[in-house]
Order: sequence, then C-alpha cells, then structure tokens
Amino acid sequence: MEAPVSLADRRLGVPAHVQAYAAVRDAIVRAELQPGRQLSENELAAWIGVSRTPVREALVRLREERLVEIVPQLGTFVSRISPRAVGEAQFIREALECAALREGVASVSDDVVAALEGKVRAQRRARKSADHEAFYVLDDEFHHALCDLSGHGAVWAISERAKGHLNRVRRLSVLRPHYLDEMISEHGSVVAAIAQRDQVAAEDALRHHLRMVLCELPRIRTDHPDFFIEP
Repeated sequence: MEAPVSLADRRLGVPAHVQAYAAVRDAIVRAELQPGRQLSENELAAWIGVSRTPVREALVRLREERLVEIVPQLGTFVSRISPRAVGEAQFIREALECAALREGVASVSDDVVAALEGKVRAQRRARKSADHEAFYVLDDEFHHALCDLSGHGAVWAISERAKGHLNRVRRLSVLRPHYLDEMISEHGSVVAAIAQRDQVAAEDALRHHLRMVLCELPRIRTDHPDFFIEP
C-alpha cells in the first residue's frame, strides 16, 4: 500500500490519531485492507508513520463504526461487510441527502447548478477513461454538493460517519462499467430537476438514484463472497 498520509497533512499539524483513523478507514473502504484481515498495531503504525497509541485510538473508533472487530485473545480484524449495516447506512444517507436537497432546491443559484453540471461532465470523462478512482471521488463530490444545498455543513460529515459499510459496497460497484453509465444518467436527472427548481422531481430522482446500490448488492456479493458476512 502507498503511504497514506501526505506531507501536507503533517505540515498542517493534523493530529496523529486523526491521520491514523483516516488512513485505516480509507484502506478498509478501498479494500486495500481486505475483510477478515488481521491488523497489527505495529505494522499500521509503521505504515502511517505514527506511534502505536494513535493507531490504537483509531481502531477503537473504527470498532464503533463496525469496520473492525476486536476479538479477545485473538486480535483485531477488518470486519466483513454486513448487508444489514449497508441497509442502515443507506436509510440514513437517503434521509439526510433528500432532506438537504428538499430544503435547498428553491433557492439554488445558477452558479451552483453550473457547478453540478460540471461535475457530471467530469464523471463522464472519468467513465470514458475507465478511471474508477477519479469517478468515486467525483461521485462523492457530487453528493457532498447536494448535502451543502441545505446550508447545514454538518449533514455531509454525519452521513459519511454513518456509511462506512455502504461506502465499501459503493467502491466495489464502480468497477461494474454499465453501473457507472446508469449513475451518470441519474445524476444528470437530479441536476436537470434542480435546474428547474422542481423540488418534488429533484427529490424523487435523488431517492431513486440512492437506492441503486441496494439493487446492485446481490451481484456484488456474488462477485466477492468472501467480503461479506452471512446471511
């Protein structure tokens, strides 16, 4: 795995426990640390470039998010993906994003609409070049922007904290080419409704879009059976 913490983060004085949490969480979501893998505090500390104490703090926090499992006498392991946790995260995400969109559509500016349209165009370019990592980042930026329409800055942060298991599935879903085409099309429908300041159509389009990942879940489980817990 590549070094997880940038020199810029260190120069900005990002606390070590924050660096450790972000690095390990991202590696789990990306499946660089695969489900079921045993984690070593020493190895993680050397990889991130911090001491064991912030790594230990990060693992406790990740256990609270159900991304790692600490088994007495055995060690700490990357949790397998829980379909139940995915469904719970999807429920939270849908509730927050749809509420944010509903509140912000009526007063959205032309500049914001243009920015959203630009994000969709960038997604098409990433799809064309098969740059899955860029697409995932752009997808996150798009949904972050939708959350920000409400003017409540905490919405995105709360949603992100809740959807660790869901993000793992989203990462796997972007590897399916036809799925990306559907996502881009649905993003376009959401933006078109926002451009018309049509609150009902925008929310309906977003709600339908957000539920796509649950439809894709059975196929992802078939492709990666060892990543999931049963049932």
